[in-house]
Amino acid sequence: MKEQRKKNLARLIMGGMALSSCLCVFPLNASGIQNLNSEAFLSVNQTKKISGLVKDATGEPIIGANVKVLGTTLGTITDLDGKFSLDVPSNAKLEISYLGYTSVNVQIDSRTEYNIVLKEDTQTLQEVVVVGFGTQKKVNLTGSVGTVDSEVLESRPVQNAVQALQGAVPGLQITTSSGALDNKMSMNVRGTGTIGDGSSGSPLVLIDGMEGDINSINPQDIENISVLKDAAASSIYGSRAPFGVILVTTKSGKKGKMSISYNNNFRYGKPITMPKQMDSYTFATFYNDGCLNNGTGAYFTPEHLQRIKDYQNGVLKETLQASGDYWMDGYAGGNANTDWYDVIYRDWTFSQEHNVSANGGSDKISYYLSMNYLDQNGLMEFNQDTYNRYTTTAKINVQLTDWAKVNYSNRFTREDFGRPSRLTNDLYRDLARQGWPTLPVYDPNGYMFYSPSPVLPLKDGGRDKTQTDNVYQQISLILEPIKNWITHVDVNYRIQSVNRHWDTQTLYNHDVNGNPYVISFYSDSEAHEDNWKENYLNINAYTEYSHSLESGHNFKGMIGFQAEELNKSEFGATRKGLIVPSLPEIDITTGLDNSGTPVSPSVNGARYSWATAGFFGRINYDYKGKYLMEVNLRYDGTSRFRRDQRWNLFPSFSLGWNVAHEEFWEPLSDIIGTLKLRGSYGELGNQNTNSWYPTYRTLGVYASSGSWIQNGLKPNTASVPGLISSTLTWERVKNWNIGIDFGAFNNRLTGSVDVFNRKTIDMVGPAPELPTILGMAVPKTNNTDLETYGFELNIGWNDRLSNGFGYSAKFILSDSQTKITRYPNPTNTLDKYKSGEMMGDIYGYETIGIAKSREEMEQHLASLPNGGQDAIGSKWDAGDIMYKDLNGDGKIDGGGNKYDDMGDRKKIGNNTPRYQFGLDLSADFKGFDFRAFFQGVMKRDYWQGSAYFWGIGNSGIWHSTGFVEHVDYFRAEPSNDLPANLDSYYPRPIFDSSKNNQVQTRYLQNAAYIRLKNIQLGYTLPSSLTNKFGVSKLRLFVSGENLWTGTSLSSIFDPETISGGDGSNGNAYPLSKTISFGLSVNL
Repeated sequence: MKEQRKKNLARLIMGGMALSSCLCVFPLNASGIQNLNSEAFLSVNQTKKISGLVKDATGEPIIGANVKVLGTTLGTITDLDGKFSLDVPSNAKLEISYLGYTSVNVQIDSRTEYNIVLKEDTQTLQEVVVVGFGTQKKVNLTGSVGTVDSEVLESRPVQNAVQALQGAVPGLQITTSSGALDNKMSMNVRGTGTIGDGSSGSPLVLIDGMEGDINSINPQDIENISVLKDAAASSIYGSRAPFGVILVTTKSGKKGKMSISYNNNFRYGKPITMPKQMDSYTFATFYNDGCLNNGTGAYFTPEHLQRIKDYQNGVLKETLQASGDYWMDGYAGGNANTDWYDVIYRDWTFSQEHNVSANGGSDKISYYLSMNYLDQNGLMEFNQDTYNRYTTTAKINVQLTDWAKVNYSNRFTREDFGRPSRLTNDLYRDLARQGWPTLPVYDPNGYMFYSPSPVLPLKDGGRDKTQTDNVYQQISLILEPIKNWITHVDVNYRIQSVNRHWDTQTLYNHDVNGNPYVISFYSDSEAHEDNWKENYLNINAYTEYSHSLESGHNFKGMIGFQAEELNKSEFGATRKGLIVPSLPEIDITTGLDNSGTPVSPSVNGARYSWATAGFFGRINYDYKGKYLMEVNLRYDGTSRFRRDQRWNLFPSFSLGWNVAHEEFWEPLSDIIGTLKLRGSYGELGNQNTNSWYPTYRTLGVYASSGSWIQNGLKPNTASVPGLISSTLTWERVKNWNIGIDFGAFNNRLTGSVDVFNRKTIDMVGPAPELPTILGMAVPKTNNTDLETYGFELNIGWNDRLSNGFGYSAKFILSDSQTKITRYPNPTNTLDKYKSGEMMGDIYGYETIGIAKSREEMEQHLASLPNGGQDAIGSKWDAGDIMYKDLNGDGKIDGGGNKYDDMGDRKKIGNNTPRYQFGLDLSADFKGFDFRAFFQGVMKRDYWQGSAYFWGIGNSGIWHSTGFVEHVDYFRAEPSNDLPANLDSYYPRPIFDSSKNNQVQTRYLQNAAYIRLKNIQLGYTLPSSLTNKFGVSKLRLFVSGENLWTGTSLSSIFDPETISGGDGSNGNAYPLSKTISFGLSVNL
């Protein structure tokens, strides 16, 4: 009775909260709580007054239960005694719901009083999670698993599923270095897994149990995604999954009549975080100051400066001067005012996606069919880049007998990607340093002009096209001849075919009279073809048996075998001399360069293969759902290693305790209904490497690659392979995880916390140093270890008020750090890893500031009597950096560039992204739904030392840049139109000098950010309206992606792509801000 009174008290409190919320929205009338009836609706329908009592399974009244007439806005809530009354149409159907209970529908008949019983919703207890080779009840899960359902992908204007997963699962770290259409975002689970030579730390991605490309499948086909993060969860997959597994489960047919769905979205995208170049006159002033500060003469003469000024003021119309019959070189004679970022990138681009699916079936057979088309257009203004994806899926499930079932799936994906041939990393290296604002896009006659400048090669330099086809065939036989003894036999087969074609065209400038002439740098033309094909076969055979005793002991065991084989072949050829530029095919080429000299075709071809095999077993045990245990064992072999190193054994185990199932927890169960403690430990091996044969010496043979001529042709060559260590073996991964799962207030509040530690040992590190007399590469060995550790938090609130307003909030936070625990660095060189140091550490000088006068600089140098700052530069003056003497030796230098002798440098930051988070807010009310999703990084230091950051410095005039941000440079006195600037951010610009550009505290960037990844608003039309047209559901929506970013990073860079571009200069293909709208229809 005491427990029952506590339940009643809890319900009374929650009911009171519900009533209070309802009263805030709906006023009271004289008879009590107002019925939410619609006079207009009732006036045209015969109505009757009904009353009722809503109770739970024990007979206790439920306070604040929602009572609603389906298809209308009519409704009310139960009072403090669980009673309700309502005027309803005579043929109405009621829906009675309350959080934590299963909703009930009641058809109105001749009765006027109704007694309704709601049963507790056991969905949370019965919710299953996809794990390795099966599913488990979430409440019994002992490993660390993150899950995502299809709602996360719904209505997102993204190109692929990976983009929608960013920030959705704690510990799943998704990053990108570019917004290019062919860019694949990188994924890792729980931070850095390996730094071994050639090793991969990416998770294994399985689609319906078969390795596949998550970037190419139709996101609308995905039912749910599980991320297996610790060894206990992923060890069943062995050496292919040492750093986690991403399990993608796609939709299947469901029993019932055929249901057809169609959805679309139409997108408009524009580039974000676009740097803005200086106007041409400011740029010329900036560059002249850089020259003068270096002691050389100004590059732009007074006459040239005046022409630039006159053009900006409209006095001069022409952008380029002539020299005889030819236009002058743009650098010497150009006076345009061009922002090359505005020129090459579009303001907006249009894309669209369409998806149609059908599913249905009977007791014996069910089916699912879908087709998807994505037309994604890129941001290039000239010779636009494009991406098209076509996918089809057909799945059929057949119940052959009571004990036999077969599932068959066929999936086809095609990706067509096209871009300008010159859209390569060279563009991101050259765009601002080569594209001066003074250079014209067109010559005075209207022909596109190459100065050099980037546009003409993009527009007319050729086309690069890649077509990728994936065909997935999967068949699974499931046998259960004896109850609870189930055997699975899966055969998975994938064929990937890739064809890449690119051509380069001869480019032309035009003289003053409009006659074309060949640009020497782009004089040759050629065609290139690449073809490669992969055949992948995977066989899984496993059997499982489960048994429960009346005493509460539950057992489940599984044993199985898995085998994989992949064969790859590739062939490519290049030949010069296009005969018909508009038909750039190899068989329509001359084999001659532009001068008529024969050039041997370039060809390549190879065949590769690898295979794995593994035996695995798993035992699960629990006692009355309270005490949980799981043991996994995997015995793996791989063709990548020699016979004596080929096989290895990898164990894992995990334990769990459902505290909330204990009797002593009963008094708290109404408040905290779920509380589970779990822990795991496991060992795995890593055989994932980009080397097909890492333990074999391979002879390199190269066609026509000699640097000399023999019989009029370049000869074939071969290279002596380096030595291979006979002891080369597996990387090994050991990790432990401790976690807690909880649910409170009828599972309105849910969450989990995990703490983990992962050690990767015996990575392939640098080879030992041996005398050069050896004459070949020194063999590398397993001599490197690291340790990654961190935590994950996942907490959410989900509720629905008595007036029907539903809302939820979910916050995830994860962090990981990596320490080097073993690394061969006998000289303690600062440029290499060292045992005991953290990965990502940044070492640099401490900045005092910028000297505002020569006197201030001289005083600073006088405080350094043993050499001043001469070790890093000379001719120190006003506007230069003053560095701090950290070791007190009277001079500024970098010491011996060693960890134990770094002079005046110190650890100033770390570039590891820390505290990665996601915040998902959603609400729905009367058909409207809203979602806002934020993602970001709370802490990250970054040193961006490229010319794109500094403008001038570190390099000469031809490798410098000029953005608006760089105008804030030190000027002791006015320079042309620029006033003096003693309180500048940047030091004075000096070409060919790095003295002010040393790694230092003043210019260390804070790359932390928060980004509104997605916001959407939708409306689902009332079913009472759509049913008249044979539509069961119709939803309209508008959605936005990347609409807002908060960061203190330099505005030149995007915090997500700051490490992209050529040489990590941060100048990458921009991400897009996208607005989309569309509809979703279910028939």
